[in-house]
Amino acid sequence: MKGAVRQAGRALAYLAVGAAVAVASYLFIALALFTAVLTLLVVGAGVLPETVLLLRRVATFKRGRVAEWSGREVPEAYLPLGGPLRERVRTALGDPGTWRDLRWLVAHFAYGWLLLYAALLVLCVGAVVDGLWCGLLRRPPVLLPVVSRLADLDAGWSRALLGPAPGAERLAARVTELTESRAGAVAAHGAELRRIERDLHDGTQARLVALSMRIGLARRAQDPEAARRLLDDAQDQAEAALAELRHVVRGIHPPILTDRGLVGAVRALAAASGLDVAVRDEGVESGGRAPAAVEAAAYFVIAEALTNAAKHSGGTRADVQLERGRAGLRVAVRDSGRGGADERGGSGLLGMRRRVAALDGNVRVSSPVGGPTVIEVELPCVW
Repeated sequence: MKGAVRQAGRALAYLAVGAAVAVASYLFIALALFTAVLTLLVVGAGVLPETVLLLRRVATFKRGRVAEWSGREVPEAYLPLGGPLRERVRTALGDPGTWRDLRWLVAHFAYGWLLLYAALLVLCVGAVVDGLWCGLLRRPPVLLPVVSRLADLDAGWSRALLGPAPGAERLAARVTELTESRAGAVAAHGAELRRIERDLHDGTQARLVALSMRIGLARRAQDPEAARRLLDDAQDQAEAALAELRHVVRGIHPPILTDRGLVGAVRALAAASGLDVAVRDEGVESGGRAPAAVEAAAYFVIAEALTNAAKHSGGTRADVQLERGRAGLRVAVRDSGRGGADERGGSGLLGMRRRVAALDGNVRVSSPVGGPTVIEVELPCVW
């Protein structure tokens, strides 16, 4: 009997909070109507996204209460409200989650109160009936468990109304993933531009300034021998500047990719690596070429992986696999090192993930302590 009373009290507290949310629903419905009028008059369009955000908070609170009572999470799926005002208004109106929450809000205003009133009635009668039934006849309670069933009914209705439509949760997760990958791609692009600017400023520009000074001194020199030495120095500066420009260009899009294709470029990387690298091609070289952006991403991923293996792994061998798949290009790099690669340790894995995510690909890293480290990359493309 004591357990039934405690459970009924817990259910009653749950329903009481639900009734309080129903009161808030009444106020929120008035706010929603006011926002709709302002939006139709255009002058209040800026209020709409904020109202939708407030509605999401109320619905999220209810989801938390349902999960606390039932022990099962209620998934939520919303499109992110960001960008300019016009885009936010369009997203708020076009998000199925907005209309789902509004539907729940109106329904909950009705059943939130009804279930609480029913629970109070059952509790009052049950306290007397079950008290006699359990106290005199030693039978299990009959009416008090009904209060818990009413709370279950509230949780079930709320779950049905607040749960995402089939596929909506997956769609929202996909939108969030693409938003994050786009932000990462923009950040990586900005970092790459800053690196190119730094390389040009600190290297090529300095050498071109020195070259200009040498030529100017040679023009004013009275001694032919001194002028010849200055021109020799100027030639050396020009060759060094050209070498640095080639280095910068290789960082943007390696010319060897255009000349030899991906497999040839990777074999050149393997030959220049400090490791014994075996390159295995499974249908990449024999078929049509992947888009230039995909080839460049794969090339830089392999270059970064081989550099990390040579610097940090302590191994002597590496295997590179290039595989032509039906949905895209698959790359795998495996070294014979000690493993333990940490993305937070500045090993370049984060930049690798950003580069691949920008093309909607994915990266898998396996690096247990003791090795080996295996990096697998899948890049979707149409051959």
